[in-house]
Amino acid sequence: MASLTIRKLDDTVKTYLRLRSAKNRRSVEEEVRVILRELIEGREEPLTPFAAPPAPSTTPTPQRAGAVAEASVTLIIGGGIAAYKSLDLIRRLKERRIEVRCVLTKAAQQFVTPLAASALSHERVYTDLFDPQSEFDAGHIRLARDCDLIVVAPATADLMAKMANGHADDLASAILLATNRKVLLAPAMNPLMWNNAATRRNVTQLQRDGVVLIGPNSGEMAEAGEAGVGRMSEAIEIANAAERLLRPPVPKPLAGKRVLITAGPTHEPIDPVRYIANRSSGKQGFAIAAAAQAAGAEVILVSGPVDLDAPPGVTVKHVESARQMLEQVQAALPADIAIFAAAVADWRVANEGEQKLKKTSAGMPPLQLVENPDILATISKLADKRPPLVIGFAAETEHLIDNAKSKLARKGCDWIVANDVSPATGVMGGDRNTVHLISRKNGEMTVDSWPVMTKEQVAIELVAHIAKSVSDKSLEPAS
Repeated sequence: MASLTIRKLDDTVKTYLRLRSAKNRRSVEEEVRVILRELIEGREEPLTPFAAPPAPSTTPTPQRAGAVAEASVTLIIGGGIAAYKSLDLIRRLKERRIEVRCVLTKAAQQFVTPLAASALSHERVYTDLFDPQSEFDAGHIRLARDCDLIVVAPATADLMAKMANGHADDLASAILLATNRKVLLAPAMNPLMWNNAATRRNVTQLQRDGVVLIGPNSGEMAEAGEAGVGRMSEAIEIANAAERLLRPPVPKPLAGKRVLITAGPTHEPIDPVRYIANRSSGKQGFAIAAAAQAAGAEVILVSGPVDLDAPPGVTVKHVESARQMLEQVQAALPADIAIFAAAVADWRVANEGEQKLKKTSAGMPPLQLVENPDILATISKLADKRPPLVIGFAAETEHLIDNAKSKLARKGCDWIVANDVSPATGVMGGDRNTVHLISRKNGEMTVDSWPVMTKEQVAIELVAHIAKSVSDKSLEPAS
């Protein structure tokens, strides 16, 4: 069956078909075919009435369920000899997990065929503004907005003139006028056309309008004896430019910084079987390590015994006791930032039993406790190799702010992250945290109280504060 025509549909059915076809990125005719096939196979979808179509979205449409592509591009191929490069561009974009739907101008079809573009993109190719199959549901609007980026390659002098002056007399120019997505142009034309005053005016206007250009390059033209600026950029250059627009690099505010972090509990042995410990899971420290690494820092994480996977890109040093943790911390210096999130045991047994301690008729064997090294205070008070920013954690069950302020003054660190670890809070071993950041400002201690967040969110917020401190040098040295 070459075509399908359905008449006398009521408004509810028309609206349903338009919304369903737009969601699935098909024309209405194609969607009707799918519905008929599903009915025949016994997989019909119930007809859900819609009150009214939703307003056009200003954000990229989510990918279809199960789709491999992570982004989508509407590729407009203009009419020029460089159009042959656009076929390679389709392949380059798909290599980057970018879905491509092609629009060919009338002139472009003189150089490449819709069949070739369709075969490479695995999508229907669009050529006609007045195509009854796609324009039944305003197909040019979908092509303009149902994507993350519009790429025009080659962007001919004619197409650029239409864009600059708001013309919309064919499918390509209508899409470009109706879009609210970023547009990337890859100009291609004769050097004299590129340098013509009219083209220069149009380029200036397009750049003012926010259009991004790549190229043109310099080189030999298709015409014999012609050379200069006007060659369309190579497909890989355009694909890389598109990927940069679709997936902009994440800011790395801690790039070049070395961050030392401790996490988890320590286990202080009583004998070969038993030990003194606490309920710390290490989740907060590991989350901070991951956030610092994502911010570009070199991260060394010294961790007590935990059941957590090492964050990607983070160097992890595993320890058991407080003394081992201090040893690894000192070995990791110098560092620009040190964050002590570990719940280090305050005490250890003075004389660890070489064999398992037994119950006897005389009762419980005496356990003499001695104080463990204070890792936070030791590093904070170093005369040499002290990190410029030292952050401690205060896990308290009562008088949270007062105890945290006292700890900040006593330990000599720069900031304290205070959190309530009372059993009712579920912080120890849980996934959420409520913290208060205590620091010094103008000689006074200030308290910044944060709302309840996941430990990952706390980590991201803390790293953001650190990055700001590093960038504006607002850190006040510990007294």
